[in-house]
Amino acid sequence: MDDNAIIELYFQRNESAVRETAVKYGGFIRYVAFGITGNNEDTEECENDTYLKIWNSVPPERPEYFKAYIGKIVRNCAIGIWRKNTASKRNGGLTVLLDELSECIPSKESVEDEFLVRETAEIINAFLGTLSKEDRAVFILRYYYGDSIKNIAERAARSPSDISSKLFRIRNKLKKELEKEGVAV
Repeated sequence: MDDNAIIELYFQRNESAVRETAVKYGGFIRYVAFGITGNNEDTEECENDTYLKIWNSVPPERPEYFKAYIGKIVRNCAIGIWRKNTASKRNGGLTVLLDELSECIPSKESVEDEFLVRETAEIINAFLGTLSKEDRAVFILRYYYGDSIKNIAERAARSPSDISSKLFRIRNKLKKELEKEGVAV
């Protein structure tokens, strides 16, 4: 079933919308959730929460890009679960990703107000638009979806060291772009 038909089911409040979403995007939801949470129990919780959040937000929302809309919901849900689980202990997966980006993303202390956060996000989005399709995909897979370097390398038919080097170069370019735009890093 195509995305518009699924969205229309949500607007009709037809419960088969959730089933159709699961058929089409269940694997994607589990993949993103597991990449961030790192375990099956949390992945299942995140998947169920994602379906509920979609149900509660469509309508009134009518997402233009349904997969991206779902990706944002599942990612935020998985990060919330990860934060809850790591409140008392340190977890390697997402912590490693955040540590990798820490040199080119402003610290919490320098981003006190919402304006600076949004401005930084706009600069990053504009920066991503300047990258080649492959570089942008590698960056997004790693830092938005939390995918492993090994999986990205397999998808791109590259070696893990090539992907690591590419990510290092992209982070350095991003840091320079943020500094050029006056964002303290």
